Amino acid sequence: MKAGNEILGVTGASNETALRLLMARTGFPIEQRPGTGQRIYGPPPVGHPLRDIGEPGRGCEVFVGKIPRDCYEDELIPVLERCGPVYELRMMMDFVGTNRGFCFVTFIDNNSARRAVKELNDYEIRKGRKIGVCPSVDNCRLFLGGLPRDKHRPEILENISKLVPGVRDVIVKPDARDKQKNRGFAFVEFETHHLAAMARRKLVNKGIRMWDQVIAVDWAEPEPEVDREIMEKVKILYFRNLMLHTTESTLELLCAEVLGRNDALERVKKLKDYAFVHFKERKDALLVMEQLNGRNVDGADIEIVLSKPVEKKPASKEEQAVPAHLGVSFDDD
Repeated sequence: MKAGNEILGVTGASNETALRLLMARTGFPIEQRPGTGQRIYGPPPVGHPLRDIGEPGRGCEVFVGKIPRDCYEDELIPVLERCGPVYELRMMMDFVGTNRGFCFVTFIDNNSARRAVKELNDYEIRKGRKIGVCPSVDNCRLFLGGLPRDKHRPEILENISKLVPGVRDVIVKPDARDKQKNRGFAFVEFETHHLAAMARRKLVNKGIRMWDQVIAVDWAEPEPEVDREIMEKVKILYFRNLMLHTTESTLELLCAEVLGRNDALERVKKLKDYAFVHFKERKDALLVMEQLNGRNVDGADIEIVLSKPVEKKPASKEEQAVPAHLGVSFDDD
């Protein structure tokens, strides 16, 4: 992509000098990716100090919208760096070389990303022009439907790993009535969103058959991201993979057995093969989760996690649209 000192997407740009100065200051490359509509700042090259930290995990990416069409990396990076080291910025570009009003920014760590959302949302990047910053939908999970119900996790993991790279795990939900069977679907967790996107494209375009059955492939519903400070206050446990005949009284007795007393619960609510157990004290909830997670109860190995709080008020259309990066005009031109 480079010829001499020419850089695709930088050479000939209206702000070429400013982009080259940014590259010289940070040591990061900037280059247009043909066919993607993106100009990429970063990631840090081999030998760069930030490279040694490793690739950022989930929760490190934010979406930046309402960017003026003539505002680019040389203006954005210094502002973003106030919240923490930037690992990569993907600027969405149109065919004439102007930005499309939004970009995706990956920070080195989650704390920097959270700080960017708090401090830079509605930040006035220019007089009268405010940018919008929100967590990016960093979905790494695909849905597989139409699976034979007699297949188990190891078989599904082995087969899907042969078809696409980057598979981290496969999540299979057992049938509520017959724990030896699955529910006809599974979730495939990938190492990165990019690998998940590439896998989806390949599997959808070529079609996929497993055990002589046509398998449906699509994005899984992304798991809601809950602020760490909120999760650290949760006192409710979510029990899943319960037998249908397991009762609320059984769960109450199990908790009392672990804690050595029967006054630690506020209430227990069981629905089909899952339940919510409300504790008075968080420390009791954590101890029960540690002691009972994976235990066989009435013939089923149960799973226990902290329950994620649910937003009580319905989100506005704007709030619903922004995380999905759809339905909102992020430029004011």
